[in-house]
Amino acid sequence: MGKYVSAVFIFLIFLAVYYIGSFTKIPFADAIGFVLPVEKGELVTTATATTHFLYVNTAIFIKNITGLNAIEASRLLIITAAALTVSVVYCTVRSITRLEWASIAAAFIFGFSFSFWKNAEIVEVYTYNSLWLSLFFLSMVKSFAENNKKYIPLSGLFLGISLWVHIQNILLVPAFFLFLYCFRKEKKQAFLSLTAFLLIFSAILILNVSQGLSLSSPFTSERGSWLSNSFKKTFAEYLQDIVKSVVYVVYNFNVFSLLGIAGVYFLYRSDKKMFFVFFIASLCVYGFATFYAVTDNYVFFIPFNIIFALSIGYGLSQIKYPWVQQFSWLCLLIPLFYVSSLKIVSLTEKGQEFDKHKKYKGGLEYYMFPWMNNNVGILEFTIDKKKASDPIFWMTIEAEIYIKLLKSKGFTEEEIRKL
Repeated sequence: MGKYVSAVFIFLIFLAVYYIGSFTKIPFADAIGFVLPVEKGELVTTATATTHFLYVNTAIFIKNITGLNAIEASRLLIITAAALTVSVVYCTVRSITRLEWASIAAAFIFGFSFSFWKNAEIVEVYTYNSLWLSLFFLSMVKSFAENNKKYIPLSGLFLGISLWVHIQNILLVPAFFLFLYCFRKEKKQAFLSLTAFLLIFSAILILNVSQGLSLSSPFTSERGSWLSNSFKKTFAEYLQDIVKSVVYVVYNFNVFSLLGIAGVYFLYRSDKKMFFVFFIASLCVYGFATFYAVTDNYVFFIPFNIIFALSIGYGLSQIKYPWVQQFSWLCLLIPLFYVSSLKIVSLTEKGQEFDKHKKYKGGLEYYMFPWMNNNVGILEFTIDKKKASDPIFWMTIEAEIYIKLLKSKGFTEEEIRKL
């Protein structure tokens, strides 16, 4: 019973943290593209790489049953899913380690990791996606660590559902198949798991094809050629991608990254089957996120970050030095790491140049500090016809549509600026 109490407290703590730091105004990036369809209330009827079927429709459902506006319905979905994900991370580490302190520490380390925390503060799909993936990882871990057969079918169910949120999760299919192979002797449960996954995935294809889309539609988008561009980089660019990916890991987990590496080693020594399942999952996601040709590729590392947080928890539990447990509370100081990093970088010439270049959406703070409270909004930016140092025409086009829609509902420009 105690572990469930801890899970609830962790949920409430991070619900408060994410709510307090949540955006004041609709941010830049893809935020307006998510809020607009929720405001219109038109259910998404296709599942392509960019429609995010389950996310948008869930936000619309919340809006309809609560009476909240599109912005607040989106906020409720994002921060609730984020806080629940942190609790599931706690439960997963608890299942592996049986240690309360290591599980709590791992949950806080993940909850305060930059990429996840940042996405809990803006309008994005990734915290809701993380919730389903964390349940998928929990099911696999419980199948291994507790030999609980009922979780084998649940793994296929959760992975299948996650594809309706973000098709990137197809990268986890090799690990899922390896997981089923590990439990091949449990024929009934493995069959149910595979069947659940295939039925849910097939439903995506049937939905799209029934509306005239191709079989490849779940994996493609008319908005850009990011995937093909990923194979057109120079050798130097690929090396830069690798270096940047390592920086992302360090910035997300700082000194605790060493414990994550230790956890990988200890898991290999203690449970090779579980190790290889999560190693394949990590390799596919990390590799894709590293070389994917988009400017905000840091978000695609989040599924890997969940796995790495589990490894940190396992590393904490296996290092038998008393000081490791005694100093595990230092995870509460992670926010100070972001504050100090921002201060240090802002003193450098490069940092000041970057801050000036990105000032239109918050400058250096937007990229190095997870909280979004009192942020610069895309609506006020568009109304005031401000200029950006980067091409953001797709944001302003959708912002103009949203502004026009709000005006038709009686909002003044001054009121819209505050949204």
